[in-house]
Amino acid sequence: MTWPRRAPLDTDVDITPPPQDLGAMAEVLEGRHGTFAAGVAEFFALYHGQKGDAGRAWAWTSVAELVRTRERERIDEM
Repeated sequence: MTWPRRAPLDTDVDITPPPQDLGAMAEVLEGRHGTFAAGVAEFFALYHGQKGDAGRAWAWTSVAELVRTRERERIDEM
């Protein structure tokens, strides 16, 4: 049996999510992890930062900040 050929890895391709997708990422984390969503996002930010992937680290840091902002807004509405 032969395996299909894999596409070559192109390290120059930027797969960082655009800023408008960060809100969707925050919503998914909040739905899955509730009050731990910001912590999960920070974990991914630290992980990618340590691996040298600044784009992904930035994205996850932005998601963590967005989750915290949304939490503050919900608390202020009460």
